[in-house]
Amino acid sequence: MNPEKIIEYFKMQKHPEGGAFLETYRSPKAQEYDGLNGKRSLSTNILFLLQKSEISAFHRIKSDETWSYHLGDQLEVIEIDLKGKLIRTVIGSEILNGNKLQYTVTAGHWFASRTLGDYSLVGCSVSPGFDFQDFELANRKNLTQEFKDHAGMIEQFTY
Repeated sequence: MNPEKIIEYFKMQKHPEGGAFLETYRSPKAQEYDGLNGKRSLSTNILFLLQKSEISAFHRIKSDETWSYHLGDQLEVIEIDLKGKLIRTVIGSEILNGNKLQYTVTAGHWFASRTLGDYSLVGCSVSPGFDFQDFELANRKNLTQEFKDHAGMIEQFTY
């Protein structure tokens, strides 16, 4: 199993934040939610793959996003919460060593990720469902000004 074969098998596309993805589910039920412009699916799911040469750059969305480990190496999620606290979470199979099989990033938090090996394949479930109009890719200068204490981390995880 290698990342190129996985990308080819699933016919994954490049994601604007980095990595490759395939949407695997979008709820046919939709409704309006507070703070979102227009209707959103109740939930969406994707497969997301990062290789060692890639990052998922800092971004935020307006929904909660649950990450679930599937294959490959551990994945590190770096998050800045609404109070400016930096949170690091490792998603992977080594649960007795502190890995999480699943982890939810709260809506509105800035977050980024990287594989801790050759590649990581995870699932991402978003509720209310993901829509690109709710997606914001971080601007390095602006995010650094807002969170000066995390400038080094922001530098590593922005384009």
